[in-house]
Amino acid sequence: MLAGFLLGLREGIEAALIIGIVLGMLRKMNRMDRAPLVWLGVGIAGVLSIGVAIGLNVIGARFEGAAEQLFEGVMMLLAAGVLTWMIFWMQKQGRDTQRSLEADVKSALAPGAKWALFLVAFLAVLREGIELALFLTAVNFTEPGAAGAEAPIMGWLGGLLGLLGAIIIGWLTFESALRLNMRRFFQFTSVVLVFFAAGLVGHAIGEFNELGWIPPIVPSIYDVNGLIPQTSTVGRFLRALFGYTGSPSLSQTLGTWATL
Repeated sequence: MLAGFLLGLREGIEAALIIGIVLGMLRKMNRMDRAPLVWLGVGIAGVLSIGVAIGLNVIGARFEGAAEQLFEGVMMLLAAGVLTWMIFWMQKQGRDTQRSLEADVKSALAPGAKWALFLVAFLAVLREGIELALFLTAVNFTEPGAAGAEAPIMGWLGGLLGLLGAIIIGWLTFESALRLNMRRFFQFTSVVLVFFAAGLVGHAIGEFNELGWIPPIVPSIYDVNGLIPQTSTVGRFLRALFGYTGSPSLSQTLGTWATL
């Protein structure tokens, strides 16, 4: 649940900051009459993102046995790849995001570009929403016995709570004098998400070990289940957030550390 919350909070705050910048520009330029277009873009993108999340869950429910393991492994690798790209992109482009958005808003307010403002909000929220749907699907697969229709709801609940927190923070930032140190926030969450991405890679390699697609090299290089069992509360927490495995193969460990 914590992994889902963190992902929902981060993705939600990214989207909230973008929408806040757009609305702030409209207010500054006395063009709040165009705000409904922004909210229309947000709403449609949100509905499509929910559809993607439901679709991924339904697709996962249709697989069994080896096909299920393959689907889960591919989803985890895809989520880890997108997550890693997102972290690097934020580090490189984050400082110029506001300047770029302000230029887009000014262009969208030009005569004959009415729906451009809709697209700015729509594409920004859709990207964050699809990323979050992918991440939360992968989070649910890290739960022991989680698959398809039986996937636990805790990851989705955590994501929903994270989005709610992001909405509250975004509203407070836009409507009041509240100023959070977003740079510190993204730096901290980036570090945590790096470990989360590495854990997803380890999980994926574990699935491929069972399929026989990637050799374990050494089936178990150590076993600490006697100290922290994977099925314990602490073990499940570490497994969901950092990909903890009490008895990993050598290829799992190498994949995890290579990602880090």
